[in-house]
Amino acid sequence: MHLIQVLKAKFDLPAKFWIIALIAFINSVSFTIIIPTLYPYAKEFGLTDFQASLLTTSYAIAQFFATPVLGRFSDFLGRKPLLVISLIGTVFANVLASFAWVAWLLFAARILDGLTGGNTSIARAIISDTTTPQERPKAFGLFDAAFRLGFVTGPAISFLAQSLPTFPGVSPLGMSFFAGAVIALITTLLTIFLLPETLPQRQPLTLDWHIFGLDKIVRSAVRPRLGHAFLLTFFTGFTFTIFTFAFQPFFLNVLQQNAQTLAIVFTIIGVAGVVTQIFAVEPLTNRFNLADILSVSIAVRALIFLLIPVFPTLSAFVVLAIALGISNSYPMPLISTILSLNSGDREQGEVQGINASYLSISNALGPAVAGVLVSINYSVPFWITGILTLLTAWYAMSLKASARCSKEAS
Repeated sequence: MHLIQVLKAKFDLPAKFWIIALIAFINSVSFTIIIPTLYPYAKEFGLTDFQASLLTTSYAIAQFFATPVLGRFSDFLGRKPLLVISLIGTVFANVLASFAWVAWLLFAARILDGLTGGNTSIARAIISDTTTPQERPKAFGLFDAAFRLGFVTGPAISFLAQSLPTFPGVSPLGMSFFAGAVIALITTLLTIFLLPETLPQRQPLTLDWHIFGLDKIVRSAVRPRLGHAFLLTFFTGFTFTIFTFAFQPFFLNVLQQNAQTLAIVFTIIGVAGVVTQIFAVEPLTNRFNLADILSVSIAVRALIFLLIPVFPTLSAFVVLAIALGISNSYPMPLISTILSLNSGDREQGEVQGINASYLSISNALGPAVAGVLVSINYSVPFWITGILTLLTAWYAMSLKASARCSKEAS
């Protein structure tokens, strides 16, 4: 009986939230389907490693500039229309990528997906519209869990999609993009028919350069109690995205594996991350200082990066991938928590938005740097990002002196 009451309290949220959580899960699946496919698919078009890395960079840059514009339009036109437009963009982008026959069409598809890739931020705005301040932390936690669950399911579906019969002009790898388009279309239909408009009052439309927040991003690096955490978001994101791109050519060329096995490894990392997120993160954060956990988890990540080229076998890679899935469950949630603890109630949204901008910038720069390093040698990116990640772990320890890093009231 007590368990039922606990579950009811945990999941007692408005029906609109559960619709958006379902949409977030399916949207996450459509996005993660293509992650283990993009690099090997780029090689089918004859792209170099550096050119392949620019596919990720172009997406991140387009998304960085488009997301605040979509957010502003959602305040003016309503959440639902902009969410539908964003999802339709993903459908068309994935269809274009699956049927692309020249490299520039693949780049066009990734840029289109980035330009219409503000659906997650709009979904978060919908949660803010439909929940009370007391319900919001629980709602965002469950939303993130639904999104993370998609990171497990997406690569597994990518593996299956590559085994399906192909269409004329579509390769087995292109079928992953087509599957992503189908799932994004399902999400679009669910949004149209199930999700009501949630914006209580539409705002006047104003567009200027300030919506990108570039001035706030620059100034935020020296904000008391917050600047260190913002920079830490950039460093952790930058080093991790170097790895995320670099390990794919290493896996395919050094370990001599294929794209389907790569999808399985992504699934393993996702499963390890979800299990850790559910069972380990909260107990540890309730017991230890957040900066200590953060620095240790980043140091473990660095060690994993350094060990990958030392043990270039599939079995060693799988073991290290599981360890990475576990350690990778900590940095971003902990940084978000530290930022929340050091922010006032009225600046929570602004602070998290600035933090997301730092992450977006790192997501744009990391793959491009990885592309350059991979062109030198497949092992070089792991040594470079391993050392940089160790320095990031050391930097994380400085948070204890500059910010509140404990959930207990100070």
